[in-house]
Amino acid sequence: MATFLYRVGRLAFRRRWYVALVWAAVLAAVGLGALKAPGASDDGFSMPGIESQKAFDLMEQRFPGATADGATARVVFVAPGGEKVTATENKRAVEKAVADLADGTQVASAVDPFQAKAVSKDGTTAYATVTYKVAANDLTDAAKTQLERAIHTAQESGLTVEAGGNAMDQGGGPGGVAEVVGVAIAAVVLLVTFGSLVAAGLPLLTALIGVGVSMATILALSDALGLSTTTGTLAMMLGLAVGIDYALFVVSRYREERAKGRAPQEAVGMAVGTAGSAVVFAGLTVVIALAGLSVVGIPMLTKMGLAAAGAVIVAVLVALTLVPAFLGFWPNAVLRRRARKSGRIEEEGTRNNGGSRWARFVLRRPLPVLLLGVVGLGALAVPMTDLQLGMPGDEAKPTSTTERRAYDALAEGFGPGFNGPLSVVVDAKGAADPKGAAEMVAKEIGGTEGVLSVSPARFNEAGDTAVVQVVPSTAPTDEKTKNLVTTIRGERPGVESETGATFEVTGTTALNIDISDKVQSALIPYLVVVVGLAIVLLLVVFRSLLVPLKAALGFLLSVLASLGVVVLVFQQGHGAELLGVEQTGPIMSLMPIFLVGIVFGLAMDYEVFLVSRMREAYVHGEGPGQAITSGFRHSARVVVAAALIMIAVFAGFVSESDSMIKMIGFGLASAVLFDAFVVRMAIVPAVLALLGNRAWWLPKWLDRLLPNVDVEGEALSRRREADQGADQGADPGADPGADPEPAGASGREVARI
Repeated sequence: MATFLYRVGRLAFRRRWYVALVWAAVLAAVGLGALKAPGASDDGFSMPGIESQKAFDLMEQRFPGATADGATARVVFVAPGGEKVTATENKRAVEKAVADLADGTQVASAVDPFQAKAVSKDGTTAYATVTYKVAANDLTDAAKTQLERAIHTAQESGLTVEAGGNAMDQGGGPGGVAEVVGVAIAAVVLLVTFGSLVAAGLPLLTALIGVGVSMATILALSDALGLSTTTGTLAMMLGLAVGIDYALFVVSRYREERAKGRAPQEAVGMAVGTAGSAVVFAGLTVVIALAGLSVVGIPMLTKMGLAAAGAVIVAVLVALTLVPAFLGFWPNAVLRRRARKSGRIEEEGTRNNGGSRWARFVLRRPLPVLLLGVVGLGALAVPMTDLQLGMPGDEAKPTSTTERRAYDALAEGFGPGFNGPLSVVVDAKGAADPKGAAEMVAKEIGGTEGVLSVSPARFNEAGDTAVVQVVPSTAPTDEKTKNLVTTIRGERPGVESETGATFEVTGTTALNIDISDKVQSALIPYLVVVVGLAIVLLLVVFRSLLVPLKAALGFLLSVLASLGVVVLVFQQGHGAELLGVEQTGPIMSLMPIFLVGIVFGLAMDYEVFLVSRMREAYVHGEGPGQAITSGFRHSARVVVAAALIMIAVFAGFVSESDSMIKMIGFGLASAVLFDAFVVRMAIVPAVLALLGNRAWWLPKWLDRLLPNVDVEGEALSRRREADQGADQGADPGADPGADPEPAGASGREVARI
């Protein structure tokens, strides 16, 4: 592996113009494809195998022309203080607003609250439900403008008018501010780390090119592969983060090789052969974690994972080809300013620095450092035992939004359960009297404890299928509502035997409950698959039994701790106001899967980069403790910089107004913080110090079975020694084993600085 990548790096250095032109052509081609491709469609959120999805599918089949997942808007009218919406003037204003709401090409219906009896008992609040023919992401700007105009007109009459529902969603995710913040902080970190504008700018430039290729490819294929508008969000976030980090490691190793006196082309080859090998295997662990999201069984999550995995692969290819090509254009500009002026490059790896001093501190006190790290992360993980999964809705949005105010108005006027009604789809095709059977089903459900009201059955044209709206007495995210759904479903066998009709429970509330259950049941298989594959991969990389196991256990600690602080802030509310979280509630159902998948890949990144340098020193003859110090001397500063960049990219998303994006950004930033600075920087060296030589033990029979990928570049070192022996007496400035340099730049001239 190292020898092959060594050749790739040298080839990219020599043929830098061709490499740069190829990447420019790829970017132009996919960019043109993205411009000409149809817009991303929205096939709706589907999850095969759960009852809510089966009910949606049945509604699509039995109610042709009515889109089960069509956009909806619920417009809430609240009368001024002391008045009622049924008063003449107020009623006239509401009816006019409903007529305005119905006046749209994409509107399927707008229900008058006075005809539908959608008025609160005290007469102060009413609501109109607007149903659209298309999904929320397919609503045109004209349709949204018409909705806003109707609301504004009604407000001018003196009524308080707010609107909720998915038709109000703005879509598109973060608007780019988070990415800009992350890139700006990354630039500062890189500048401090490298002390050179070119060295700091090169990782940013190559990362942005990689993200551009990835995002343009996703947009170009979105229609053909059925990708939604949200698919690229994770790809952009991860592509940017790992793109910067992978380029950072290659550039850092190049500078280190130059400090050893190697000419630029040879230094590039060594950098790509060693750091590039670590990049390949670190990238593979991230790809395994992201592709493993398909185990969960959520099509949208699978597509997001595969798209992000593609972005990581592009980042790896950029680091192995474009980065060495750019180093060919600026072989000396990436060095420190002092080195460029003096013509002498100080070899950083031979002197003490913060990394080596910290490593020696841990080597003197491995047990206290280990206990402190484990106990600290364990304490942060304790709140996770109170984890409640759900899908926060309008109640989690800031009070400055109309959706949140509409939610509060409905809860006050009609009860907390009104914001999360259950849709019961009655299949009476096999019943002797379909209408009578449906009415009996509605009556049975209405008598269940916890049900506030049941609407009259709405039949399809064939008269064999009905939909009944059931309003719980508790809020959508309340645990009692979940128990109610379970109770209603438990009554199905008895109702079916009495009526000959069966039913299924769906609706947003039931769907969220089913998603949470499915994600929880998929978490353990996902962990087994991803961690198992990664342990095998790390076994090949480090040729050790204990190092991969230690890496996996450390990852579990950091994930549990990050989930604990997410629960602490977003569910229990401690420090929530500092992040602008106005309403606490259950943790997003997909959050544990997101954390496990993304953080596992990133954690293995740091493991590979840090421990591979320890392994390299150990293989080259250093003792266990000395190898730990050497690994930290060479890698700690770069790993810290990489982690700070990751944290900056993820923390930028905390500034977004959407609570779920806040949660994802905060969770990922916390996980990287814990994993990089507590697990990899403290627990890992402490464990390795306690294990000593046993850390690198591998049974001989297994050693013979495993392929030798040579991540440490041992073959390159042997080749280097052989070349030096053969070239004794030759030009000391020459590049051993190098191909002829380009005209006008001899090996001596480029090595001199």
